[in-house]
Amino acid sequence: MSTHLRFKALVVQRRLTDYRVPFFEALRLALADRDCALRLAFGDPTEEEAVKQDSGNISWGERLETRYLFDGRLCWQPFYQQGKDADVTIITSENKLIYNLVVQYSSKPNRVVLWGHGANLQGDENSLRERFKRVVARRADWWLAYTQLSVPLIERSGFPGERITVLHNAVDTTELAALRAKISDEELLKVRKRVGVEGGHVGIFIGSLYAEKRIEFMLEAAEKIRILVPDFELLVVGAGVQKSIVNSFCSTRPWVKYLGALKGQAKVDALAISNVMVNPGLVGLGILDSFVCEVPMVTTDCGLHSPEIAYLTSGENGLMTENSLIAFSTSVADVLLGDRFRRQLMSGCEASAKEYTTQNMARRFAEGVLKCLVQPRYRP
Repeated sequence: MSTHLRFKALVVQRRLTDYRVPFFEALRLALADRDCALRLAFGDPTEEEAVKQDSGNISWGERLETRYLFDGRLCWQPFYQQGKDADVTIITSENKLIYNLVVQYSSKPNRVVLWGHGANLQGDENSLRERFKRVVARRADWWLAYTQLSVPLIERSGFPGERITVLHNAVDTTELAALRAKISDEELLKVRKRVGVEGGHVGIFIGSLYAEKRIEFMLEAAEKIRILVPDFELLVVGAGVQKSIVNSFCSTRPWVKYLGALKGQAKVDALAISNVMVNPGLVGLGILDSFVCEVPMVTTDCGLHSPEIAYLTSGENGLMTENSLIAFSTSVADVLLGDRFRRQLMSGCEASAKEYTTQNMARRFAEGVLKCLVQPRYRP
């Protein structure tokens, strides 16, 4: 791709996940269409993150020296060389990224854009960490907010709303949709046999196996759902530090299948034989799997969710229940047993899938960057 463009943008990622690779490919094209060249720099995950097996790579990206300090609570990841000739540097809003402060408090004339949630939705807004984040949030020339839910969180720091672009954070749903569309009824039977599914009512969990996902709550709920729906079976897809909890549960319950971490067609196959997505804990980008494959998600009002929960309209494209085992379990059973209700939710999923796409996110991202470049600098 030509580098003889008017503007140069640097995007820095602490680590690169595989689901972000298609987005950055799309962003590179979207920025080039707007006379802006993209340079991407990324570092390495922590040991705990590496267990998730979700790291990605991109041929034109650049690796950064990455050092984690104080058990991963701080990260030293200098990117001076990559950013010295950039017109705009886009960095993620994370307290642990020490080098961000060097760029944000620099007097250089280039622009600085913050990209993120605006706050830790699982944190205490009155904590020192969150107060610090609000102060640092003002040291930017523009903000790229994950979802509309992020906007008031960013404005709470005192940052002006007219300098915020909402991205509608997404993953590569185009590829996911294509993979789902090519599965025939005959292939579905083969997948069911391969996985060992026999019942007519199947739930699926997809996500990393860690505390905020409330894995133990989900497994306890599965027992109750099995009582309400006797042929209920549960597929668990993912990897992480609580893998042993899932394996132990499955060892005495043949109707629960642990499939490990799945990607691409293997993940879509598992979704295709499922009727409902169960996730009582933190909901993030995984909600797009639900939309694209038309497998309605049921979650709880647990207070742990990422900004992408803004995409869920309860009763239209999924369900959010009160935060109790009974409410969650009975709602999952209602979706499984209520064919008409489930079809209604599936229609909502289909409509939402068209709205939240990587291409739309890349377009909004590029538009936000260009607006920043043509506006006067905001940082004091």
